[in-house]
Amino acid sequence: MVWNRQEVEATVADYFHMLMLELSGQSYNKSAHRKLLLQRLNGRTGAAVERKHQNISAILIEYGVPYISGYKPLGNYQALLRDVVEERLKADSLFERAVDAACSVPAVSPLLSDYSNLLVDPPKFNHVVREPEATETYRAVPQKRDYLAREARNASLGLAGEEFALNYEHYRLYSLGKKDLADRVEHVSKTRGDGSGYDILSFDVAGRERFIEVKTTTFGKETPFFISRGELSFAKEYEDEGVLNFV
Repeated sequence: MVWNRQEVEATVADYFHMLMLELSGQSYNKSAHRKLLLQRLNGRTGAAVERKHQNISAILIEYGVPYISGYKPLGNYQALLRDVVEERLKADSLFERAVDAACSVPAVSPLLSDYSNLLVDPPKFNHVVREPEATETYRAVPQKRDYLAREARNASLGLAGEEFALNYEHYRLYSLGKKDLADRVEHVSKTRGDGSGYDILSFDVAGRERFIEVKTTTFGKETPFFISRGELSFAKEYEDEGVLNFV
């Protein structure tokens, strides 16, 4: 059964409420939100609401807007859902201010003693999940916002990510018994400037150079990131050695 506007608007409002809380650092209970939302819907299941929330995440990513990290983006969404999300983005000035604040908040690198469990699998983001009804989907990419560009310009966040990756590389080589190589790891963006095409010079266990470009976000791991022409050119030239860290 196709979701009607009333149901879609209620679901979008619930999602944005949770997202506002997340952006402002406040806690919330997803199960409690879902329970209250289900009372306003036409016999929908919790799984159906979960998928709708994932659809909203996919739409927000296409706009370049942060999303709730616990709702992994899921494509092939209802055209009406896209329209309602777009309306909300245009009308909600409070959300605009909350995202802007979240993108520009100062950051520092955390101090950890154990880096052994930090690595995660890369995101697998695929919009094509099934073959939907043509009238129920919207395939055009909407006009992007610049929220993620604002976050990319957050100098303290970028530096914190680089320092975090630098500490990890020291840890990795020390744990492999390569103290001599660990001591040679270099924070290139600080020692040589930002024009090198990468941020950190590190090594593999055989002493082969690894050129690491660090991209940092406070949002979910499916969040798109920006790469400059210089970074792209360097990555292509040294594609056998290059390593891209997304922190």
